[in-house]
Amino acid sequence: MSTGKCPVMHGAVTATGSSNMDWWPNALNLDILHQHDRKTNPLGPDFDYRKELETLDFEGLKKDLHALMTDSQDWWPADWGTYYGLMIRMAWHSAGSYRTADGRGGGGTGNQRFAPLNSWPDNVSLDKARRLLWPIKKKYGNKLSWADLIILAGTVAYEAAGLKTFGFGFGREDIWHPEKDIYWGSEKEWLGRGRYENDTNPQSLENPLAAVQMGLIYVNPEGVGGKPDPIKTAQEVRETFARMAMNDEETVALTAGGHTLGKTHGNGDASKLGPDPETAGPENQGLGWANPSGSGKGRDTITSGIEGAWTTHPTRWDNGYFEMLLNHEWELRKSPAGAWQWEPVDIREEDKPVDVEDPSIRCNPIMTDADMAMIKDPIYRAISERFYKDPDYFSDVFARAWFKLTHRDMGPKARYIGPDVPAEDLIWQDPVPTGPTGYDIQAAKARIQESSLSIADRVATAWDSARTFRGSDMRGGANGARIRLAPQKDWAGNEPARLSRVLDVLSPIAAEFGASVADMIVLAGNTGVEEAAKKAGYDLVIPFTPGRGDATAEATDAESFAPLEPVADGYRNWLKKDYAVTPEELLLDRTQLMGLTAPEMTALVGGMRVLGTNHGGSRHGVLTDREGSLTNDFFVNLTDMAYRWQPVSDNLYEIRDRKTDQARWTATRVDLVFGSNSILRAYAEVYAQDDAEEKFVSDFVAAWTKVMEADRFDLS
Repeated sequence: MSTGKCPVMHGAVTATGSSNMDWWPNALNLDILHQHDRKTNPLGPDFDYRKELETLDFEGLKKDLHALMTDSQDWWPADWGTYYGLMIRMAWHSAGSYRTADGRGGGGTGNQRFAPLNSWPDNVSLDKARRLLWPIKKKYGNKLSWADLIILAGTVAYEAAGLKTFGFGFGREDIWHPEKDIYWGSEKEWLGRGRYENDTNPQSLENPLAAVQMGLIYVNPEGVGGKPDPIKTAQEVRETFARMAMNDEETVALTAGGHTLGKTHGNGDASKLGPDPETAGPENQGLGWANPSGSGKGRDTITSGIEGAWTTHPTRWDNGYFEMLLNHEWELRKSPAGAWQWEPVDIREEDKPVDVEDPSIRCNPIMTDADMAMIKDPIYRAISERFYKDPDYFSDVFARAWFKLTHRDMGPKARYIGPDVPAEDLIWQDPVPTGPTGYDIQAAKARIQESSLSIADRVATAWDSARTFRGSDMRGGANGARIRLAPQKDWAGNEPARLSRVLDVLSPIAAEFGASVADMIVLAGNTGVEEAAKKAGYDLVIPFTPGRGDATAEATDAESFAPLEPVADGYRNWLKKDYAVTPEELLLDRTQLMGLTAPEMTALVGGMRVLGTNHGGSRHGVLTDREGSLTNDFFVNLTDMAYRWQPVSDNLYEIRDRKTDQARWTATRVDLVFGSNSILRAYAEVYAQDDAEEKFVSDFVAAWTKVMEADRFDLS
């Protein structure tokens, strides 16, 4: 019997065709700017999750989750009749993918539902945990996001086990498409380890990565590269947790608290597990890692390959982790699955945890190499001993660290919703006091315009203050005016001398009118844009809402702000140094973090050039004879066929008149990409048209306002 020809165009509706990036791998890929396109969201543009949350039955939801922990025993791995360990691991691995370098990852979007995270080797069988939650998600519908539910399930598990948790904030909105453009590493195979410049130096781990191997959340539980050595593992743990914003005390607390409940699973051959969820056939309905051995749960469960519980009572919140770890000698052994694990040399029968299915049977407890690091590393050991002697202190530190782990990527406390939001302001939440609103805005604008500050001074300073915003973890932005505090006031990208001069003018104006410096910085930028637009023939008023506050140095975690320092800003045509990544790729990364689209990026770059806001007063890309006027000259001259482009160096070009061969302007790769990349050129041509100047001004102002208000969560 002959087989019919395929009735579809491969690549048009299937994944079998080659993409443009396959054919032209060096082309600039703009997909990162559109990874959360509205077309993927089934809830529609008018859906407001925060409003939906106002109608959520918070008490009923928590009751349902408490019941879930013990009621159903149909799914893997209902160890000792509870799902505590499973739900904690699911929430932990969701939140634990967060990294401070770029704020990406974390549990704030429900991204664990999609590839690659849903199929990472470290997330084996968390698909079962999420499926267990489906009846609850189904019941509460759009009033409850998957992102909130996943994190809440882990928190409720701790409560059910006896921990007094620190609190919980709702407000995480779901995404509806894989974040395929997040960089998780260059390795081409699971558990590959090619991300170190020097494999013996944990600090050489490639930025922005935080996990040690492809497909892991933190470190390899068997040891560095799968070779047990607690001292080396301690070094990797310290670096990894630091990249997730945790100090040594928080690291020990989280390690111990995470291993106080539940167990590891390695009672069988992991190679016999079925394919991961993304690979499994349609009959599996999104579930993966099918276990052919027995029931696939309880004794038959396989995940990490390590087998056993850490404590005597793994369904009870207690101090058993430190009692076990510090009061026994430990030796290396192999699990039934062949994985390295540590077991006690000698232990009383009554101190062993019972079997997950038969309480009459006692089993040896285990420790991973990361657990052994908690007593082999001298700093970690001192903290472990302190926690052992003071269980209440340990519980409090862990509860706070768990709250931080599960809320770090939500941003300021203003974004938290629900009855369990803690009243305390925490320094890692970047607290900003509410700013004044009753001052005379028009008089303040007039005073700014009368000052010695140029248009470029005002616009560049406002931009530098606002550009730190990261939609990935909702940090940074103009609110708080942290640009006037360490470390931001000293960042090279902020031109400290120019910044100091501008602040010396704006700070007295803020004091005179009873306004915040944060408001005055933004207002000054707005006046600069308005004046530039007027020079181009357009009278406009940029929307401005007062109320930004001024953060204090005491409420600023200066160390945690270091990763927000820009190493490049294509909008101001600046690179801190030459990088392996091209300037235009760095521009895309900054644009995506700021939440801008490709058209918005295009309008902003063109406008910033003609406003003369380049870092250090550079002339590169200032393709106009009317600098300081908000015109579309950048696009007009970029696309003018009267000029040709001649390379001078890797990132410098001359724009020369074709007839006279005289150099007219200079430009960088970031400037030229708006003419060379086919997609960006299409946008540039829109703004270069004879009828486009008014549209350009309007689009620039809209994008500018979006940047200035990106962190105004009080407005939404």
